[in-house]
Amino acid sequence: MPQLPDDLDAVAVRTWCSLALEALGRERAEIDAINVYPIADGDTGTNLYLTVESAAAAVEAVFAAHETGATAPATADAVRAMAHGALIGARGNSGTILAQLLRGMAEVLADGGDAAHLRRALTRAADAARRAVAHPVEGTVLTVAAAAAEAAEGEESDLRTVVHAAYDGALAALAKTPEQLAVLGRAGVVDAGGRGLVAVLGALVETVTGQAPVRGPRIVHGKAPTPVDGGSVLGLPVGGTPVEGVPAGGFPAGGVPEAGVPVGEGPLDCPENGVAGPAFEVIYLLEAGDEQVARLRTRLDALGDSLVVVGGDGLWHVHVHVDDAGAAVEAGVEAGRPYRIRITHFATESGHDLRVQAEPAQRAVVVVVPGDGLAGLCTEAGATTVIARPGEPPASGELVDAIRRAHAREVVLLPNDAALRHTAAAAAEQARTEGVRVALVPTRAAVQGIAALAVHEPDRGFDEDVVAMTAAAGATRYAELAVAERQSWTMAGICQAGDILGLIDGDVAVIGADVPATARTVLDRMLAAGGELVTLVLGEDVPDALAEALEEHVREGYLAVDTVVYRGGHQRAPLLIGVE
Repeated sequence: MPQLPDDLDAVAVRTWCSLALEALGRERAEIDAINVYPIADGDTGTNLYLTVESAAAAVEAVFAAHETGATAPATADAVRAMAHGALIGARGNSGTILAQLLRGMAEVLADGGDAAHLRRALTRAADAARRAVAHPVEGTVLTVAAAAAEAAEGEESDLRTVVHAAYDGALAALAKTPEQLAVLGRAGVVDAGGRGLVAVLGALVETVTGQAPVRGPRIVHGKAPTPVDGGSVLGLPVGGTPVEGVPAGGFPAGGVPEAGVPVGEGPLDCPENGVAGPAFEVIYLLEAGDEQVARLRTRLDALGDSLVVVGGDGLWHVHVHVDDAGAAVEAGVEAGRPYRIRITHFATESGHDLRVQAEPAQRAVVVVVPGDGLAGLCTEAGATTVIARPGEPPASGELVDAIRRAHAREVVLLPNDAALRHTAAAAAEQARTEGVRVALVPTRAAVQGIAALAVHEPDRGFDEDVVAMTAAAGATRYAELAVAERQSWTMAGICQAGDILGLIDGDVAVIGADVPATARTVLDRMLAAGGELVTLVLGEDVPDALAEALEEHVREGYLAVDTVVYRGGHQRAPLLIGVE
């Protein structure tokens, strides 16, 4: 049996993220089913899962990058990674608020993980989340978070007692949400976002105590409650305060409303008006200063509702419901640099108006690219793109979204990164459950994806097309240049901080002092085995003169070998190289 933590150190944070992801994975569909507020689009459970998935991936990256492996990373590194991962991967209204809750906790837990710090962390989290919402409403996840913090504040004991108190306080507050928010009472459900937070806090209890909490009766579709260990509270727990219009046993006769069916919902700051809210959900990450974000809040608040802006230190996650999606994005452009922009039309997503859905294409390609430049290139070639920014690999949910945006019966998925193989496989599996035929071509670098896309022919048979793209990718050797961050041992010897590393097929093969010389050496090693075409992808700050010099080097040394050059934009590596 693993040793239980006395405080929330890095290992405990890692375990918490893993258990929270498992819990939300188990309960995702149930949480989606009770999602009636602020928009009944049936995706709260999914959004929370994808947000925590991003947080967990960021924590795993910290552990993977830890140099010695003999000891765990610092707690501060783990909790900050958790918060940052949640911020960049936050989805929907609920995921955005959860990201702010985790950020608030991280601000305190970075200084210590004992009971006293956890109590303060829960309070900081609840306060930060409430401030992030333009017009807070009781009976939502904000109420549940505040109750958890208040219950924990009353405990002066050890860590285990504090986490149990926080969980019990959250669970009790969740049961009362239908009394506070009329739309929940009419539907006979508790708040979906609050339900997700209870799952996350339950994972924290299991992390600290080694046992998952017993969660009371489970009430489903108006049936009599039956005790289920580890079950979930979907409706009202037995013994809870009656809610007007809701039988004491739980759901009204209609049971859980179907996902996507409106049940008297309204905008977040006007929950009882009975009028459908704005048409679009707009989400983006934003690089901007505090003053610019303050002005942005004011402008977006005037444009729509459900406004939540979370983050800090120059990076923000913006979520708003509006009728004019373009104006919401333009406001972000005026405030700073928005990216990872996602616009959802509620009518299209929830099925309210299926007439707006166009007939799906027969086949499409979804490709992950490391920079804006390649995104433009692949888009021109007809592909749907997902940008993987430095240090921010896409989560499976982003890939599923891209497959949906491609709107095709058949999709070829090009992850272009060996580290994304599991993420891409999960996305492909999810898309298959939605009726899309998906083939995953295991491309390990962007240049392999370019080669595969070049031979794509949508008019031929699906299997034949996939085989041709796989063969083209497999015939392309890949390399990249990187700057060493510290002294370390590599397959090519010991490198020092600042050295230029030439990686061929993922392994360090060359250690050099400057980019041009290292690039020439890498090209020579790759072309020694033959080749007909060299592909160079230049990073944002790499001068055109380097490409010209490398083209001349290939032309003079290797007859009948052509060279093509692309601008990759803001990407991790200064230079990507492919040889076919």
